[in-house]
Amino acid sequence: MVLATVAAVLASPGLSAQGRCMLTLGAPGCNTSEIPPVFAPTGWKTVAFDHVTFEVADYQKEAAFYIALMGWTLRSDDGKQAVLDMADWGSAIFKQAPPAPPAPEPAADAPATGRGGRGGRGGPARAVVTSFCFVIEPWNAATVEAELRKRGLTPIADNDGKGFESFHVKDPDGWDLQIANGNGLVKARKAAKANAKPSAPAPFESTGWKTVWLDHFSFNVTNYKESASFYINLLGWKPTYDEGSQNELLMGDVGNAILRGGNPLDPNFGRGGRRGGAADAAAATAPAVPATPPARSARIDHISFGIAPWDTDGVKAELEKRGLRAQIDTSSRHLGPDGTYVPDDIHTAAFKSYHTETPNGYNLQISYVTKEIRLSLSNAVRPRAPGK
Repeated sequence: MVLATVAAVLASPGLSAQGRCMLTLGAPGCNTSEIPPVFAPTGWKTVAFDHVTFEVADYQKEAAFYIALMGWTLRSDDGKQAVLDMADWGSAIFKQAPPAPPAPEPAADAPATGRGGRGGRGGPARAVVTSFCFVIEPWNAATVEAELRKRGLTPIADNDGKGFESFHVKDPDGWDLQIANGNGLVKARKAAKANAKPSAPAPFESTGWKTVWLDHFSFNVTNYKESASFYINLLGWKPTYDEGSQNELLMGDVGNAILRGGNPLDPNFGRGGRRGGAADAAAATAPAVPATPPARSARIDHISFGIAPWDTDGVKAELEKRGLRAQIDTSSRHLGPDGTYVPDDIHTAAFKSYHTETPNGYNLQISYVTKEIRLSLSNAVRPRAPGK
């Protein structure tokens, strides 16, 4: 009965974004012990957010959407990509994705597939985050390159010849991480406000909202402990808590990232099937399956941005007035009258947010979180002992 209750609450819409171990602290698959660092700390600090890069099926529609909904401003559009400023603290690059190959004709007896648009559900992804770029200090290109190579990484220089210097490296899952000095978009945002004219018409009336904070990247990885150690020791990110299946990291004063994935200390890691949480009891009685190295992969399945002004009912109304989904996500729960867990009410929850969908099908989360209350989510979902 307890396992069924846990499984039900983790599957509920208000909690589905959170980790497998939120309600099963102490389970074998939720081991929160530290692993040895992946390499020695660099001593670098993440001091600014340059940009995040998307590939989308229609970049101009995507750009127009964020401008109207989130208050972003267009810096440039060269016909292949648009560069938008979220505010003076961050930018996004929307690149036109290459045309998708035609889908093969299904066999006559093949089962029907789900709706396309996100990949893995009947069609190729129409909106994918492909990389992010952070500014570090201290910066000396030769020293940075040497330190990267010393840690077994293969830096690839990406400079503009006008003062901007950077290196691309791959994280443990092959994710494209760009490390830079402050002479790219960070400098451009300080020099002048973005004021280019959008190529696509606005999809609806502007909300008047301002994007004020990078609440979190939802970063799905193969081995969350290994990935967390990588970013902590390379970029100086700080952990908030280890939940057993995820760790929320503070990216300096830039924002937060939640690294989610497999736990290498889980007895069933690499043995397939569900890992951690309510799955432990079933796994304990199942025949042993030889461990195999899990396939490496990483993706940012959604990004949460804090907006202002925030009015819980008003934000929902404005989304729905524009024909957009407003799915509540409080990420926390309480025991209901029948003894089962139910999501907290968004009006009283410690974390308040809504999920909606962009024109190209990306999962956009909008929250009330600002820099001053950046720990709202991590405090709301800290794992508790069973029954607490």
